[in-house]
Amino acid sequence: MARGSVALDVVRPLASLVPAVRRPNRVVPFHRRALYTGASVAVFLVCSHLPLYGVRYAAASGVDPLYYVRSILASNRGTLMELGVGPVVTAGTLMQLLTASNVIRVDHNVRADRELADAARRVLALVIALGEAAASVLLGMYGPVGALNGALVVLQLVSASAVVVFLDDLFDKGYGLCGASAVSLFSAANTCGKVFWHAFSPVTVNAGRGREFEGAVLAVAYHAVARAGRGARALVAAVLRGHLPNMTNLLATGLVLLAAVYLEGIKMLVPLQSKDTRGRRGTFPVKLLYTSTMPVVLHSAAVTALYLVSQLVHYSRLARLLGVWEEAGHAAVPVGGLAYYVTAPASVFADPLHALVYAALLLASCAFLSQAWVLASGSSARDVAKRLGEQRLVVPGRRDGATYHVLSRCIPTAAALGGLCVGALTIFADMTGVIGTGTGIMLAATTVYNLVNSVEKED
Repeated sequence: MARGSVALDVVRPLASLVPAVRRPNRVVPFHRRALYTGASVAVFLVCSHLPLYGVRYAAASGVDPLYYVRSILASNRGTLMELGVGPVVTAGTLMQLLTASNVIRVDHNVRADRELADAARRVLALVIALGEAAASVLLGMYGPVGALNGALVVLQLVSASAVVVFLDDLFDKGYGLCGASAVSLFSAANTCGKVFWHAFSPVTVNAGRGREFEGAVLAVAYHAVARAGRGARALVAAVLRGHLPNMTNLLATGLVLLAAVYLEGIKMLVPLQSKDTRGRRGTFPVKLLYTSTMPVVLHSAAVTALYLVSQLVHYSRLARLLGVWEEAGHAAVPVGGLAYYVTAPASVFADPLHALVYAALLLASCAFLSQAWVLASGSSARDVAKRLGEQRLVVPGRRDGATYHVLSRCIPTAAALGGLCVGALTIFADMTGVIGTGTGIMLAATTVYNLVNSVEKED
């Protein structure tokens, strides 16, 4: 056991009580990993549609304080996946920050330390899930459920989070497809499911203009075929309708998906050669989106925390600085304070100052968080150069120690520029009315891109 990891001994008695996956002795065959990945997504989707027992539908369909971040957290209101991947993401982020700042020291070369750190992350995720579930019940998110039903709801939410923790551990131990993590895969599946439903939903709705399909594609096809005699005006109204998903939203979503995939594929290859084996050469890719969508995910997590704190203290004077809220249909909408300016505006022209402040805050936050995540996740130029040095790989034609100097010019620039690109694309997505949220769409696009690349490499 490494020195300084004594703090992790606190979770040792609880480690055996948390579901865990045994690491395989050899590489798991591709067909088994594909099977485990598909089964994991299926389990998640089933849990995302199973309603919580003991909660009335009306109470679970009221004002939703987490409406804006559910696509990122892979969360569905009033179901077993109410908490989504939030506890796992929070626990993983906290553990990385604690280890990066040396508050908790983990020697990753020692197997016992690695296993204990993984156990601590799982225990922390379940503790966070328990706290979030208890807070949701006590704050009345499900209405007056009573003591017995309240305890039952907490038990259901914690049990569902335990399933997510187990599936996340399954992917971490190498049983899932390469290039995919449980968190990103579940978020992508949740977002893609919403996009598909808004495009092809067969449910009919009467919003004052007669019965029409909720799905944008079906609505346009129905007006083009069944109501062709009413002229082009009815077809244009179906394409541009504002009360239900329309083709403009669907096209904007597709454009953001393509742009995210294009940016994900831009990279610079740093040439490498072995100091031991003559002729052995390789490259180290530095992608433009070096930290992928992590900056905007962290930004959304911070905004979510601001939303929760603002709504919890909305009766105090501090609340008017943090946010002023109004109920609007299915969600509580910020209309003042800091929460108002970190929320995407409905229209640029309605409040230009709001749009300008929102864009500036998001771009600055993404650039800063991207740089911070590089340091916290151990992917900085110094960390990468150290790992390459351990593999006896250097930049050809340069003196010893030049690998770090080459990477130090590439990685920080890619991190900052990638954060700005992710922020700018998120702003475009939020301003053009994509289906879901810009962050969710980008996370889904990058996840699917990396998954397809890994499958192609396997073939």
